[in-house]
Amino acid sequence: MENSVTSLLDKLIEITEEERIILQQGQEVRKDIYTSQSNFVIESEKFLNQDKMIMIRKHTRFVDFPKHKHNYIEINYVYHGELEQKVGTEGIVLKQGELLLLNQYIEHEIKACQHDDIVINFIIQPQFFDYIFTYLSGDNIENNIGDFLINSLFNQTQRGQFLYFAVSEVKIIQELVHKIIMEIMEPSLLSESTVKLYMGLLMIELIKHSDKIEKQDHSFIQHQLIMESLKYIEEHFKDASLYELAGQLNQPHYWLSKNIKKVTSRTFKELLQEKRLREAKDLLRSTDISITSIVEQVGYDNISYFYRIFKTKYGLTPKKYREQLINQ
Repeated sequence: MENSVTSLLDKLIEITEEERIILQQGQEVRKDIYTSQSNFVIESEKFLNQDKMIMIRKHTRFVDFPKHKHNYIEINYVYHGELEQKVGTEGIVLKQGELLLLNQYIEHEIKACQHDDIVINFIIQPQFFDYIFTYLSGDNIENNIGDFLINSLFNQTQRGQFLYFAVSEVKIIQELVHKIIMEIMEPSLLSESTVKLYMGLLMIELIKHSDKIEKQDHSFIQHQLIMESLKYIEEHFKDASLYELAGQLNQPHYWLSKNIKKVTSRTFKELLQEKRLREAKDLLRSTDISITSIVEQVGYDNISYFYRIFKTKYGLTPKKYREQLINQ
């Protein structure tokens, strides 16, 4: 294990082409590498293939990184050395083994890292967290982490949030982070699924170690009932009902409907439809079940309506989508 860690550090510490140009020519950060927008919003599309949800990138050293946002969720992890940055209005120095979660609405600027400061940036599509909602219940998730995840996925108020975890001494978290890095840098046949699994486990461990949150944005609001609502949709999408959910939560259905819309910017019906369509898309991709059976399995009884909303969402009919996958 120690040899593999040393070997990886040797690889990560090598000068990249971008860093070589910075050192030789004294250039500032080339924004076109990171964004096509006039304002500095780093785009996941620059580094992440369309069919992937998680990627890593070594942070560029030797240059101050100007104030910017991302259109994805980022985790800064200090593999070696340290990372000094300003997050919102908060100055933070991440030490080796510590990590920082940043949602896509928070601004931060970073001081130039030196040769031995190795920082790994995890680029994560917000949609990834749809996969782990099933495992998060109102009884086992801290409000700060739940609030961070929900706002990163749904909240249109665009409130910047971050969570700083001082977890350098938590062995299981360090092992999971290193496994993710190795799996992405040296991929195998099942690496994509493995990375998702490890990242889900990492999030659960961070929830379990929420006492290690050193600093955070303090504008959190209570989202306990919304977490329960999203979990209900994940688990009962086939026959989910707002009235049934409201009864389970002992809340008036009109109050629950209003607050789901307020927090997620989507109605209960829209969230349910998105979940059903995702489920149908997965079944079309991973099984040879007939489309009629898939329509029934995801909770629809009108196949024409399903065809219409599926094409509106994905640009292809279910039949054409499956044919395209077979041809590929």
